[in-house]
Amino acid sequence: MLRVSNFRGVLGARIEAGSSWQVSVQEYPGMAMHAVLAGNAWLTTGDRTPLHLATGDVVMTPARVPHHITDRPEDDTGEPTVFPPDGARRALTVGAGPTLTRILTVFYDCDHATRTQVVDEMSGFIHIVGGEGGAAYLDDIVTLLGRELDQPQLATTAVIDGLIDIVLICMVRAWIALRPSGRRGTWLGWADDPVVEKAVTLIHRDPAFDWTTSSLAAATSVSRATLSRRFAAAMGLSPADYIAQWRMDVAAVRLRDTSDSVEKVAAAVGYRSVPSFTRAFARDRGRTPGAYRSHAVESRATPRSIRTRYH
Repeated sequence: MLRVSNFRGVLGARIEAGSSWQVSVQEYPGMAMHAVLAGNAWLTTGDRTPLHLATGDVVMTPARVPHHITDRPEDDTGEPTVFPPDGARRALTVGAGPTLTRILTVFYDCDHATRTQVVDEMSGFIHIVGGEGGAAYLDDIVTLLGRELDQPQLATTAVIDGLIDIVLICMVRAWIALRPSGRRGTWLGWADDPVVEKAVTLIHRDPAFDWTTSSLAAATSVSRATLSRRFAAAMGLSPADYIAQWRMDVAAVRLRDTSDSVEKVAAAVGYRSVPSFTRAFARDRGRTPGAYRSHAVESRATPRSIRTRYH
């Protein structure tokens, strides 16, 4: 699912902070993750109580939520300067005096045209207190990430990229654990129902198969009515709607990431006719398959800027 939605992470900055500093993250289409490697900081937004962050803490912000990381939550002055999260893996030095706080920032985003989403479903702030991420091995992974940045070695870039992906999976696990009811009605809702989980697995495993609500019900050993009811309760969609959604998402990936012909892509998602696939894809994505492929090649999404304030 992460591959289908083109989910990706980019290292925004290694913040090396003294005293009297603020890093301001403006509205960003994806999520931001901040891991405190040493020291203390506060995360503030316009409408919530400042959140204290200590050594070992990790926090993930929701998509499109501007926020600030600072050592003085009551002080919001100073002119910002622009720092782009361009994956340069650079250190950002802010504040006065010696370094007291070290923070690692990672930005996560995806293809927002994909209908099967993680970013848009994970609502709220996720705060993992240092020492409480053991179930997902988050503490160890963040420590290793900081060590790789401090002491680059052979293939450090590959290691960092892999660890960034693993941190995301750990945060998804944490979100599920912290909000067990929050996944109901989202794509993660299948995790609450073994029948729906089996049906979703079958759809994912072979999107080209002629799946219907009836054939899925037979494959999961329940009645058509039972599957429809449980599917809607778990995921907020009917089986037929999810089949169509997943097929269009898979088709978009094939068009975006491969040179497969439109005919081959259509067959891979269960369409025997290219015209019927083209009509269905255009309804879903607002572009024909060919136009979608051209647009995807030309417009790879790039993260937006971070603004830093220091005084």
